[in-house]
Amino acid sequence: MNEGNSMGSLAGIRVLDMTQYEAGTSCTQYLAWLGAEIIKIESIAGDPGRGAAGVNMPGDSQYFMNYNSGKKSVVLNLKESRGREILLDLAKNCDVFVENYGPGVMENLNITADVMQKVNPKLIYGRIKGFGLSGPYADYNAYDWVAQAAAGTYSVTGDPDGPPQVVAPTIGDSGTGIQMALGILAAYIEAQQTGQGQTIEVSMQEAVTIFMKTLDLDNWGKHPAQRYGTKRGRTGGGLYRTRGGGPNDYVMIFPVTLVQQDALFAAIERPELLADPKFDSLEARVANEAELREIIQEWAIQHSKQDAMKILAEGGVPASYVFDTLDLFSDPHLTSRDFITEVQHPVNGTIKLMRHPLRMSGALLPGRSPLLGEHTADVLQEYLDVTPEAFQDLVADGITIAFEQNF
Repeated sequence: MNEGNSMGSLAGIRVLDMTQYEAGTSCTQYLAWLGAEIIKIESIAGDPGRGAAGVNMPGDSQYFMNYNSGKKSVVLNLKESRGREILLDLAKNCDVFVENYGPGVMENLNITADVMQKVNPKLIYGRIKGFGLSGPYADYNAYDWVAQAAAGTYSVTGDPDGPPQVVAPTIGDSGTGIQMALGILAAYIEAQQTGQGQTIEVSMQEAVTIFMKTLDLDNWGKHPAQRYGTKRGRTGGGLYRTRGGGPNDYVMIFPVTLVQQDALFAAIERPELLADPKFDSLEARVANEAELREIIQEWAIQHSKQDAMKILAEGGVPASYVFDTLDLFSDPHLTSRDFITEVQHPVNGTIKLMRHPLRMSGALLPGRSPLLGEHTADVLQEYLDVTPEAFQDLVADGITIAFEQNF
């Protein structure tokens, strides 16, 4: 159940979702979590994300289920004119259309914003593109890691004397999806006031670049920002190895204020350092940073990463152990907050999904992802009055597929 409103904050908003993989599907996933009805348009072969990221399940991949929970799947062959006609008819009954296909695909299919807003002037048409719709790179394809490279994130990640490092979390995809979802909500409010829809464009490159604003501020735009590796700040902040010796047995310590830096000395049981001329002021700590880091490391290696975090945090020092992906599913804090939920899937059985981080009355818990074409007949009947007989004709003509419930 959700935390209050059983319908969700966006109940009544209908989204025609022509997205695949993650940048677009994460956008519509956020809207689904808030109660919007998401009609996912898939080809006869299905969203390629259904088989992405290493399928080790009898049905769809965990990757697909993570970004498509609570949606409806409608299969249409958009290479056929009848399939495109049905899509336009559905658009008449929807508030939003979202796509994240490669450059030129929508134009080649003749389902552009002009075409769709002609049948529904109030329609919001969202477009996610790697480099946007204009500029020298507009025709280039992109995925998450390409967008991150183009945004500069790799240039500031890694050791100072080493090469740029890849940033693993998919901020290029899901970070773009969040920003498109925000734009859709703003455009929807405007459409209710003006009666007019609009086209929203989000460049993946720009959506990631916006997260670079806090780097090298004193020299912003003057020269490339440096890489600092595991160090953060000049007064002992950074990653420290803890007891255990595993690949993720580290704790991040990040004291920013002087009060927090003083609290660090107390937490590691070295209060005498406050009176030591080498550490009794900010300037002294910066000058003797290498020795300070050695002292902190000597303490950290004596503790497990969990204990190190507990001691530091309870002492008023901002700190966290390095969670690995197993910790995310077993840590008592996230577990106590029910951040990880279990959902029953008809083919894959019990699966674990992350819930929406928004805690509000209109945020729904994730439902399961749809099977391919599971809702085609129902959606076409509900919104276009397609009879069972007419639906079978569409199947025979290769416009859609018949869904058989084998579970």
